[in-house]
Amino acid sequence: MSFFAPKARIPGFHAGDDLGNTPAALRLDGVRTQALETSRGRLVATAIMFLVAFGLVTVRMIDVAVLDSNPAKPRALPTARMEGLEMERSDITDRNGVILATSLPTVSLYAKANEIFDPAEAAAKLTSVLPDLNKADVQAKLTGGKPFVWLRRTLTPRQQYDVNALGIPGLYFEKGERRVYPHGNLAAHIVGMTDIDNKGIAGIEKRFDQALRGRTPVKLSIDVRLQTVVRNELMRAVAEFRALGALGMVLDVQTGEMVAMVSLPDYDPNDPPAGQSEALFNRATKGAYEMGSTMKLFNTAMAIESGKFNINSSVDCLKPLVFAGHTIHDDHPLNRWASVADILVHSSNIGSARMALEAGTEFQRTFMGRIGMLNTPAIELPEVGGPLVPNPWREINTVTISFGHGLSVTPLQLVQGTSALVNGGMFRPMTLLAKNDNDPIPGERVMKTKTSDQMRQLMRMVVTEGTGKKAEAVGYEVGGKTGTAEKAVNGSYKKKAVLSSFVAAFPMDNPRYVVLASIDEPQGTKETYGFITAGWTAAPTAGRIIAQVAPLMGLMPKAAPMAQGPGKGNVAVSGGNVAAVD
Repeated sequence: MSFFAPKARIPGFHAGDDLGNTPAALRLDGVRTQALETSRGRLVATAIMFLVAFGLVTVRMIDVAVLDSNPAKPRALPTARMEGLEMERSDITDRNGVILATSLPTVSLYAKANEIFDPAEAAAKLTSVLPDLNKADVQAKLTGGKPFVWLRRTLTPRQQYDVNALGIPGLYFEKGERRVYPHGNLAAHIVGMTDIDNKGIAGIEKRFDQALRGRTPVKLSIDVRLQTVVRNELMRAVAEFRALGALGMVLDVQTGEMVAMVSLPDYDPNDPPAGQSEALFNRATKGAYEMGSTMKLFNTAMAIESGKFNINSSVDCLKPLVFAGHTIHDDHPLNRWASVADILVHSSNIGSARMALEAGTEFQRTFMGRIGMLNTPAIELPEVGGPLVPNPWREINTVTISFGHGLSVTPLQLVQGTSALVNGGMFRPMTLLAKNDNDPIPGERVMKTKTSDQMRQLMRMVVTEGTGKKAEAVGYEVGGKTGTAEKAVNGSYKKKAVLSSFVAAFPMDNPRYVVLASIDEPQGTKETYGFITAGWTAAPTAGRIIAQVAPLMGLMPKAAPMAQGPGKGNVAVSGGNVAAVD
């Protein structure tokens, strides 16, 4: 088929004839042919270009979706981390910069209910990708008449992607941040937590809420390594003795820095318990307890400080002490006159009471006030309790306080007071904030250096000769005092419900740390022959803690002393003198 009309026949014309001028019809035919050829070429070129473009797109799609030419790089998903979003709340770290609390970007899901076309369908779809939501609750929110409703806080990137993929009009995301605690339970009672609006509601989070919101990081004195050791050993003790709970602390006696503090049971601030759970209670700072014979340390220091006793002074311990209708007796009677050293080492209630009465009620109360036993301790936590002080303070209180009853103090107070006993007599403020090397170290002298020196000797003897033998950590010269306090239940003491404690310091030739381990209502075991006293429960726990934390803090163990030869025995300090002990 031809696109052109047949040529007109011209009489006498042959194909090879040269007519000189082409007729108009022939010229038109040539122009049309040339135009068609040009258009055909352009169409072919355009088609080739489209084929190449679609080919490149197809190859790239196959590469991304199937071949993945860069498998080491994960494919990007929609993420809650928005560019330009600056975290509102700063980090909390331990003394070495380990993060204890930080914030991560996230989004929250809300709805403009009047834009939801089918609330029932929307609720069904949402709960299919967010199964923790309740379908009826979501539908009720969407039909409740409120123009703005929160549906789900802090979505993960995957959850945001899944919700977005539903394509439901009326659903929106709001940028935000979520507080996270990488170490979970480890330092829960110290670090604390925030509420759903990222406001501090407990611990350091609450105490320094404004600073953290102002993007000022907080560096704590806590060392996560020591914190881990203390928590692990306390958990072991709770399990072994089937106890209700436990607490422990490690305090630097030279700087006042708290390097470890644990209270059990504890909780995970990433998923805190609801209501008034016991796990939220910080036993180390909030509880006030009668600390039992650990208080004999302060009674002994008080007696020596009064000038009426020295560690060689003798006290009548021949028989029980009857005072104000009460009979004071010892679990293991000495039945003799005993030195001040013997009274502490063997934990004599009778000797302690007689020493306190001799020193006097007024001096006892004054001394206890000087070493922080009568006031709420200061530390950077909102959850701090105060002591329960007798008022009026009568002579019968003087007697009972001498062996650890009648005055309830917080474990914080016990640790702080013990620090002053061993550091040369300086009462230093405690802190949970890390100090710089050049920071001044405040302190107030509360006893003579000589008294402190003698107390260190006596505390060492408690471990080498007395009730604290199981607290020994080879190479670290541990000193301390046991305390087994019967708990008051309904106005009377319950013998089988005790708070078992051991407060220690090390190394005693130049003390650096005070350690406290307390176990709430331990139960006897075959290994302890049924005993629940501190010498069998808390003392070994403290010893294991010391043996592990000392190397971590750069304290090298001392070599054991060389044997002195046959028949020489071991050497121990007693009453300020060197005496042979077989």
